[in-house]
Order: sequence, then C-alpha cells, then structure tokens
Amino acid sequence: MGAGSQVTRVWRLRLGSWHVNHAVDVIDGHGRAHRVVLRRWARPGWQDDDPDYTVAREVRVLGLLRLSPVPVPEVMAADPAGTDCDVPAILLTRLPGHSPRPADIPVESSLRQLAEALAQIHNVNAAAGPALASYRLYFDRAAAAPARWMPASPVWQAATAVVRQPPPATTMTLIHRDYHPGNTLWSRRRLTGIVDWTQASSGPPGLDVGQMRWNLVAGHGQRIADRFLACYRAASGRALDDQSYWDLVSLLDLLLDVGDPVGEPGDITPADLQRFEDYASTLLAART
Repeated sequence: MGAGSQVTRVWRLRLGSWHVNHAVDVIDGHGRAHRVVLRRWARPGWQDDDPDYTVAREVRVLGLLRLSPVPVPEVMAADPAGTDCDVPAILLTRLPGHSPRPADIPVESSLRQLAEALAQIHNVNAAAGPALASYRLYFDRAAAAPARWMPASPVWQAATAVVRQPPPATTMTLIHRDYHPGNTLWSRRRLTGIVDWTQASSGPPGLDVGQMRWNLVAGHGQRIADRFLACYRAASGRALDDQSYWDLVSLLDLLLDVGDPVGEPGDITPADLQRFEDYASTLLAART
C-alpha cells in the first residue's frame, strides 16, 4: 500500500477452519483507509490432506471472477510459497457485510439471492474450463459404503449403491465446491459477498446445488432446501434432471469424509444423521 502505511487494527475472524483469517485496517501514507483480509494457509497438515487447494488456485479463480457480477473479494497480493510470510498467504479486499444470521436464510428473498448468485457463478466460465482444476470427491466413489458409525439401514445401503454408479453426463462449469450460507456475507438481508474459493473447480453444477441443499436441510429443513432448488432452476434455466444423484453424492461427500471409519461420527450428531437419512430417503424415492 506504499511507504508510510500503518496497520491500525488487527483481529482474527471467527469463521473458517481451513485457514487462519485476520481482518486488518490500514491507513496509507496519503491518509486513505484500507480494509483487508489476510488469509493464511496455517492449518497443520494441509499440504498432505489437500495439496491441490493452494493460494495459486484461489488467486486464479478470483481472477476469473473479477469481471463477473459475482460479489467476490479482490486479490491485492499473494505469497503462494510462503517465502515472505510465515506460511502461504493471500491479501484480499474486505467485503462489506456479516455472516448470515439464522433468520436471514429461510426467507424467500434470501434463497432467491443465493440461487441467482450460484447461477452467475456457473455462467462464468465459458472460456475458463482449461484454466481450472477438475473437482474431486472426498470419498472413493468405486468403494463407497456406509461408514461403520452409520446405522445399518437400507437407506444408506441404497444411497451408497447409487453413488457407486458412473456420474450422469453433464456440462462442467466453474463451481464454488463449498457453497453454503457460512461462505456468504449479508447486509440488511442483501447478499454482499461470497468467500472461500480455495476449492473452486471445474465440475458439475449439481454438486454445488447439492452442497447448499444438505446445509439447508441441516439448518432449516428439507422444505427450505427444496425452495432453494426451485429458485436455482428458475435463475439458471437448467433442468437438473439428475439432481437427486448429485444431492446424494454431495451428502455422502460430507458423511464419508467427516467421520472416523473406525467408528466415530466426527461432529455429526444423532439428530443430524436422522435428518440426513430422511433426506436421503426422499432423494432415493425421487429416482424411482
């Protein structure tokens, strides 16, 4: 920001477990105020767990989005190798707004804004496909089976059988890959930002839709998740004939990754699991 700039305030942002994010206020040598976010790849072991989710990847994706209507932060500086900072890091403009409050999301206007923004993301990459890494799942599709901590129910047996099947043909677009309310910012019930683009990929739009839907099921129930789907169909014009498949893939992407295969469900509560089983049952019924 130039000679004479001074950091006037720093505080750690609460949300986000994959990175360490700090809000930073700076006054430059001309007296102008800058509000930025320093985003650091400080999670121990990330190079082993997710070596492809790098600073360079997020910089590339935000560059593709820069001229789109999608509300995203702007890259100010980056240290992909961590040679100047203690770890790889990126400096971003700080968007206005706050994380959504529980009452913000189930409102029809909020669901419509989330759906319209997602449709805009999926429309970005007519020429960007070769510049994007392909999506990957967090479970082995060919060997998918209920985790040992999951109930031995016909629902989970049938759900894992579905996702073992080859994916249906679909158009690949830019996908956020972790699109849910926690990665959005709001001000007066207006969507002001979408953040955390580290996992963005070339992939099936239905995977993004499915990610949002299981999050809405967990937080607000399936009726709200179904309303989001209707809003996305209207905003995107996509038929989504195979959405139940991608919904199941996205749900099992969570369940088969988050738990300990030895027998621990991670942070999935029994109430969550019952909600997800009911949801999976409706998805399976939609496929018959």
